[in-house]
Amino acid sequence: MAGTAEGTAEGTAEVDFAELKRRARAAREAVDYGHGSVISCDRLVRIFTADRVEVQALQGLDLLVDRGDLVALVGASGSGKSTLLNILAGLDVPSAGSASVGGHDLLTMTAKERLHYRRAVVGFVWQQTARNLLPFLTAAQNVALPMQLNGERWSAGRAGRRAARVRELLGTLGIAQLADRRPAQLSGGEQQRVAIAVAMANDPSVVLADEPTGELDSETAAGIFEAFRTVNRDLGATVVIVTHDPMVAGEVRRTVAIRDGRTSTEVLRRTDTDEHGQRTVSEREYVMLDRSGRVQLPREFLTALGMEHRVAVDLASDHIALRPDDRAGDRLDDRLDDRADAPAEPAAG
Repeated sequence: MAGTAEGTAEGTAEVDFAELKRRARAAREAVDYGHGSVISCDRLVRIFTADRVEVQALQGLDLLVDRGDLVALVGASGSGKSTLLNILAGLDVPSAGSASVGGHDLLTMTAKERLHYRRAVVGFVWQQTARNLLPFLTAAQNVALPMQLNGERWSAGRAGRRAARVRELLGTLGIAQLADRRPAQLSGGEQQRVAIAVAMANDPSVVLADEPTGELDSETAAGIFEAFRTVNRDLGATVVIVTHDPMVAGEVRRTVAIRDGRTSTEVLRRTDTDEHGQRTVSEREYVMLDRSGRVQLPREFLTALGMEHRVAVDLASDHIALRPDDRAGDRLDDRLDDRADAPAEPAAG
């Protein structure tokens, strides 16, 4: 029989070679996707159940982040960006799809592996400044605590190595003079700088931050963002920041927008320097194409062209053309004609 092989023993099931090839191809694609990226999310799904009602916070989200990148995640409330950050931090588990950070599979980790992951692989900074630090410890003691909990890494020359690491981090972030102060003696911006040092204590490959400037004024927020830039540039950490702050989103090389549980658009920025030493920043916005071939078109574009329910798609030599279906085009023409025939509004006064 074509495509199958029969076993020699009676009752041996036939092998569907087409299905085996399909599964092998899918496995290869899963391995190839995200190869070399420190963060890889493939068709990520997260479903919550509340009062017997299912809510899909993530609906097949795809995301790749390269090592050493500095990325801002933006989106309306309820878009799924904080859910994504909690999954990447190891605080939540996806319902389906795949996600990995630094080679760690976030779906298959045991409880022990997840604990190690949160201590050593990722650092996290919360929006609420008081949530990041223990109030009865000094700044230096707060930074040293994650190292004490992660004893394996700092077992050789424990106290001396930890103290040197604390001094290095506080100095790099410009707060060495605050080492002996407790959180209540620090301003909000100073607390967040200490929190960033705490997140970097075990030298994680990725630092995640959830609205880290949300409780700060604009001047202090700019200083906190510069601290993240320092961590990214000087300490080599990949940084992902969830933010509503347009200043922060506009300062990073890459801004990813999440809408309805999927990545929808992405802005890439490039800095160019001319022959006179003048620097200019250019940016370009792209619509994201997910692994299933779906895109989320900007709502204002759809409204302008009267696109509803379905669109016509044409393949050209170097692009794909989208246009309203004929009935939608007729409705748009009718609206434009009605607008043209409408009597002019009388002049005021």
